[in-house]
Amino acid sequence: MPFTKFDLNPKLLQALTKLGFTTPTPIQQKAIPPLMQGRDVMAAAATGSGKTAAFLLPILHALIEKPRGKTRALILAPTRELAAQIVEHCDALAAHTHLKAAAVYGGVGMEPQVRAFKHGVDIIAACPGRLLDHFQYPYARLDGLEFLVLDEADRMLDMGFLPDVRRILNALPKQRQTMLFSATMPQPIVQLAGEMLKDPAALNIERKSSPAEGIRHAVYPVAEELKKFLLLQLLQRPEAKSVLAFTRTKHRANRLADFLAHNGVPCERIHGNRSQMQRTEAMKGFKSGRYRVMVATDIAARGIDVEALGLVVNFDVPKVPDDYIHRSGRTARAELTGDAFTLVSPAEEGDLRAIERHIGKSFPRHKLEGFDYNHKPAERLEIPIHERIAAIRSRRSDERARSRAKSEYKAGRGTENRPARPASHRSAYAPPTTPEPAHYSRPVAAAHRQPQTNTHQPARDHQPATNTHARPHDRQPATNMHARPHDRQPATNVNRHAAQPQTPAVPAGDLGNRADLRGGFYSIPAAKPEAIFTKYERRGKKPGAPAGKRKPFYTRVHNK
Repeated sequence: MPFTKFDLNPKLLQALTKLGFTTPTPIQQKAIPPLMQGRDVMAAAATGSGKTAAFLLPILHALIEKPRGKTRALILAPTRELAAQIVEHCDALAAHTHLKAAAVYGGVGMEPQVRAFKHGVDIIAACPGRLLDHFQYPYARLDGLEFLVLDEADRMLDMGFLPDVRRILNALPKQRQTMLFSATMPQPIVQLAGEMLKDPAALNIERKSSPAEGIRHAVYPVAEELKKFLLLQLLQRPEAKSVLAFTRTKHRANRLADFLAHNGVPCERIHGNRSQMQRTEAMKGFKSGRYRVMVATDIAARGIDVEALGLVVNFDVPKVPDDYIHRSGRTARAELTGDAFTLVSPAEEGDLRAIERHIGKSFPRHKLEGFDYNHKPAERLEIPIHERIAAIRSRRSDERARSRAKSEYKAGRGTENRPARPASHRSAYAPPTTPEPAHYSRPVAAAHRQPQTNTHQPARDHQPATNTHARPHDRQPATNMHARPHDRQPATNVNRHAAQPQTPAVPAGDLGNRADLRGGFYSIPAAKPEAIFTKYERRGKKPGAPAGKRKPFYTRVHNK
């Protein structure tokens, strides 16, 4: 049955011929006639079965004869890659028409998307989150909407988008034609379809999800630490010209991509931590053949349409059978053939058996000739989960013990077993815990401080300054120590041997009120505290250094 039987616009038939499409796929044969009649459709279709063209062709056919300037069709997709792919397909099918499409998703600037809304682009393919961001503004009101499509509805359910989808439905016109396409039909999707569809044409909704017929499945049992080396050997096979490898986590995707690149394999990665620009460049390079291997998480399991992708490798066995179906569905698209290899470790055998029970057949096991299955690598792709959990528990136990000890210390418990506090925690005025040496420094209360005459003879012939940090009534006029040499005034030479005013002795234990301590400090000999003491007075900041980095220095004055 050719496409001409659907009475499509000649411009669309011209584009189909140019793209090489002559015979519709089974889902296209079932979905296009009711959509051309204006009915709602709910269809279950396998990945790669051609469902994108199944809903795009009737929409384009209806919009060709309508005036422009309004957005009349909205397509919701779960991932950015799928939204961008839908726009690419729409542009290819509408190449000979005036219709335009735009993608709306996060990770990129909003200004081009705002212009698309304001100019009334004909078709918008959007992710729910970014679309709701635009719905906050008046320019994004889609009052002229006539067609709504939910693509990969089961993936939206898995990603938690159903609340966002319901909010979008409430903001759209009630009079519209609605289409729902999904690879699987879980109960929440069937319930959502009952809320948004009116007398829909149900297509293949009882069909059990299964991979495409043209996929050849193979399983390679191998130890976890040898997976990356086995993959390196499998990439030498002739069918491994373009390979899409799936990992369980983003961390493993990064480590595997680095390992392959280190061993000379042109490789790129795509996952949720990559920016939209990085993801777009990676897909462009993979489709053009610049990269031979694309390492991805399940973010790429939906909506990645790479022409003639020969091999899909499940580096990690997926936990859910539907994820395996979508991963392997990246190959053997459009009724072609392809291979899906799965590397399974002993710990993943249970997940693999669940996949085989869901599909209804067992996959053949293979061993690669010439590969050393007894090799003990020095490095592992990642630390096993049980070791990471043990390390986390040990770290948290240590943290609890430290917190408990700190609480006991603050509460004053365990005094007899309490270790001595480090010197860095001791107060500057606390008495030492060890016997006092022959000389040690004690601060002196402000009440005992007497103005001192500087008997120190400076190297240069100028008058030294009195302590500039003393209280205002204790300060003496000071000579500018930072003036240039030719600006300084000669000072009177002080005879250091002349009799000087005596400073009253301060008993070693009499420190006065510690709250009033100011300025310098005294060094008191322990043997004769009343006989001699040496005073150190603060002299400002050291000249010669930048203003913000000058350090204070002290001048020693001998008193008897």
